[in-house]
Amino acid sequence: MRSVMICLALFSAIIANVGAAEGEWKPAKGRLMTRWAKDVSPEKVLPEYPRPQMVRKEWTNLNGLWQYAVRPVEQTKPDTKWDGQILVPFAIESALSGVMKTVKSDERLWYRRTFERPKMQKDGRLLLHFGAVDWEATVYVNGKEVGSHRGGYTPFSFDVTDALKADGEQEIVVAVWDPTDKSTQPRGKQIGNPHGIWYTAVTGIWQTVWLEPVPKTYIESLKIVPDLEKKQIAVTVRIAGEPVKDWSLRVEANGISVDQVSGHASIEALPPQVESDGPDIAQLNDEKTKVATVAFEADRVWSPDDPALYSIDVKITQKVGPVLEGKTLDDLDTYAAQRKIEFRKDDAGHNRLFLNNKPLFQYGPLDQGWWPDGLYTAPTDEALAYDIEVTKKLGMNMCRKHVKVEPARWYYHCDRLGLLVWQDMPSGDRYIAPNQPDIERSADSEANYRREWQAIVDYCRNFPSVVAWVPFNEGWGQFKTNEILEWTKKHDPTRLVDGPSGWSDRGGGDMHDMHMYPGPGMFPVSDSRASVLGEFGGLGLPLKGHLWQDRDNWGYRTYQSREELQSQYERLIRKLRPLIGQGLAAAVYTQTTDVEGEVNGLMTYDREIVKLDAERMAELHKKLYGPQPKIEIKTVVATSEREPQTWKYTTTKPAEGWEKPDFDASKWQEGPAGFGALNPPGSRVRTNWNTKDIWIRRTFKLFEGAAKSRLQFRIHHDENAEIYLNGVLSGKTEGYTTEYIELELDAKGREALKQGENTIAVHCRQTGGGQYIDVGLVEVIVTEPAAK
Repeated sequence: MRSVMICLALFSAIIANVGAAEGEWKPAKGRLMTRWAKDVSPEKVLPEYPRPQMVRKEWTNLNGLWQYAVRPVEQTKPDTKWDGQILVPFAIESALSGVMKTVKSDERLWYRRTFERPKMQKDGRLLLHFGAVDWEATVYVNGKEVGSHRGGYTPFSFDVTDALKADGEQEIVVAVWDPTDKSTQPRGKQIGNPHGIWYTAVTGIWQTVWLEPVPKTYIESLKIVPDLEKKQIAVTVRIAGEPVKDWSLRVEANGISVDQVSGHASIEALPPQVESDGPDIAQLNDEKTKVATVAFEADRVWSPDDPALYSIDVKITQKVGPVLEGKTLDDLDTYAAQRKIEFRKDDAGHNRLFLNNKPLFQYGPLDQGWWPDGLYTAPTDEALAYDIEVTKKLGMNMCRKHVKVEPARWYYHCDRLGLLVWQDMPSGDRYIAPNQPDIERSADSEANYRREWQAIVDYCRNFPSVVAWVPFNEGWGQFKTNEILEWTKKHDPTRLVDGPSGWSDRGGGDMHDMHMYPGPGMFPVSDSRASVLGEFGGLGLPLKGHLWQDRDNWGYRTYQSREELQSQYERLIRKLRPLIGQGLAAAVYTQTTDVEGEVNGLMTYDREIVKLDAERMAELHKKLYGPQPKIEIKTVVATSEREPQTWKYTTTKPAEGWEKPDFDASKWQEGPAGFGALNPPGSRVRTNWNTKDIWIRRTFKLFEGAAKSRLQFRIHHDENAEIYLNGVLSGKTEGYTTEYIELELDAKGREALKQGENTIAVHCRQTGGGQYIDVGLVEVIVTEPAAK
């Protein structure tokens, strides 16, 4: 398949001379390095054009060696002594920075470098761009403060023209303060004391820094909105700089391929008009905002199977005479795609996720975007694209970018390779448990969240691969939930809003999102939202020689061989398919790679090993996207979801053999299930249980005609449970659920069943929070779709 992409290679960077002498730079000795680390040097560090959706020919890359110093936070001016050199744009805590040093919350990180004034147009302007700096940055050019910025995940720029000297060496100084987990700002999984699921802090510059000369009147931003039904793409251009009269806007959109689209469309701008679409597009009395609508003759759309992109040239011109067509004021290249995402009912009445008016099950990994040598920053652009390439090779069509935002080139790679993206908001502030109310943020904390979330949405909204926003994850910093979900949908009505992902649901958003480890599971289908599985799996495999640490590694389940991991993963996917038939619309497997102490990745942290057989996985995953089986569930042993079922129970450890049919449980208490306390989500507590352990048992009759091969447990547990059939351990699960789910009954358990009377016995153990146990047995009848 052919796609005409914007050719960024035509616009190679001018790598500026580093102000500080380069000396003998080398990376710090890190715990684990990737194979791309050897390709990094002060002369070659992320040289690619950093902004693929607004490409100009002239730019200067400022990546390379800078001077750095760590000083007390009270010091607000740089001194003349510097601690050494740091390789920008790698965070100071990373090995590739060459420093690998922690910066505390009571310290400030200073950067310095020099540059030569680039060639500029007469009366032109010079913009200084930062891809991302974590967290608060103040920037000085030649001793003059040119601006400050708060927020660790989105790009920002300053017009530094008025601070430049007429000639000679120019100086940049940047001061950064990052409190990490000592304050309430968005920080994702960064923490001062990394452990478990919390990782190393990232302080300072972590994306490309660059200079860009622009005309005195220039294009400041674009907003691109596709409309599949009209076969149009609306391009909104915002103009900045010196006001001019008699200017016009021209958009040229080339067809995807000449054999699919005849020629190209060249459409003059519509008459100037003001657009008020929220705070990102201000009302401008001087008519700086114009809209051009391009109508494509082809109906070829963007999808994971065919990521078709249109290249677009955007130009503003000024009329210079009654006959002349006009001179070009500014000219840049971008790209767009024809793509529509929504949720609505399929033919069976289930809410599904529809891409381009067709239902598409979305499946892929939780993608955290961490690197052992660069932390937040991939060593090279090839490395940045590698995770996406592997995800596609495994037969997945989406990923959930988890509590992190990536450089623009990562989204560009998703656009060109065809990977759907759910974009998280990086978490911050306090966390809540599943059954707790939203937190109340301080005014400053709320302002930080709202400012950063709007900046993230505006930054990512032109990337066609991004199809869903995830404002909250698992109660992390969750506040004013439905208000934030509604704001997000209003700010960008063209995408789905997950609300929230896991734990503390408030009934809002487009998706009802379950987290279940290992799972899989789903919430019942509803009329108002799509049911999705936002996290599951997490199967761990530590591989010696590819670990961040030799001890205390973990996964939600940990195995000892690749063969065992493969078998267990395939088991999860087999259990996933019937859920799709019941209405599950998407699923996210944890996770793309190992990260620090977590070993539950599809790849090792250094990306050296893909733990699963890629070809086998691609074939397995194909079945997730086609016609799904019909599911019929018959009750064999009823749970207490509707009517209370009586069990024998004890909270005192019983004698050996308590699980066997001939055990004398006459002295046990008797009561209706479910057993629990504190009313966990989805529970039906009818008998109070508030101790660490409970043992329950009952008898049942297996009716004739029930197929043992189709039997599964139906269970709601909080937390760890062991289930026995006629004295044989037949099922085991850890953690907790928030709804009743089906749990596989193993082969030994099926063999233990007999016609007539049987005994089911359960041991459940609680470690903290709410608690609950109720178990039944169902026959799950799966009817595969007829072959075509």
